[in-house]
Amino acid sequence: MAAMVGGGSRSRPGEISLAHNGVLFLDELAEFSRPVLDSLRQPLETGQVVVARANHNVTYPARFQLVAAMNPCRCGYLVDPSRACGSAPACGRRYAARVSGPMIDRFDLIIEVPEVTPDMLLTNTPSESTDVIAQRVVAAKAYAASRPQQGANCANARLQADQLEAIVRCDDAAAALLKAAIEKTHLSARAYHKLQRLARTIADLTAEDVITRATMAEALAYRAMPLPA
Repeated sequence: MAAMVGGGSRSRPGEISLAHNGVLFLDELAEFSRPVLDSLRQPLETGQVVVARANHNVTYPARFQLVAAMNPCRCGYLVDPSRACGSAPACGRRYAARVSGPMIDRFDLIIEVPEVTPDMLLTNTPSESTDVIAQRVVAAKAYAASRPQQGANCANARLQADQLEAIVRCDDAAAALLKAAIEKTHLSARAYHKLQRLARTIADLTAEDVITRATMAEALAYRAMPLPA
């Protein structure tokens, strides 16, 4: 716990403060203890962490981008019937339960990565370069910065609920799809606002002022939990 959020006899900063304005990557997310993971919830919301001791409190900056990876179960073969263990799919549900729902809610994107096949390993498929992708990101940020409600220094991830109401404008088809998704999946308020920010970002990448059904469907696809119910 102290190594992650800070502490010790001298109230030193932890990994989340050392990752301030950067990326914190947690591999094998479900192998971390739940108290350690849940200790990240508040810093992810506020961008800072308070290390409290008997005679003093120290506040450290902790605005980081959290990236994590985990297997679908402990053995990793849940989605492969030929190699899955005898306790599947229950083992997947138990493994997923190691990460609390409120913690999962704090991820903007949840994506299932398929297994790498031999063809993928042996075939050298050309992909976009980092420079090309960076140019697209810069253009999207410039488009977002042109909105008077947002300003040049406010990333979509930091938009507040009142700002989202003014910025996230959906056409009728997108609004209907969003309403149906909320009713079916029982999205929390936090997940709903993250979905709005994500849809707004996808639209910014193509310089679209109004969010369409296709954009909303893509945002919803990135919010699906890739683990058995």
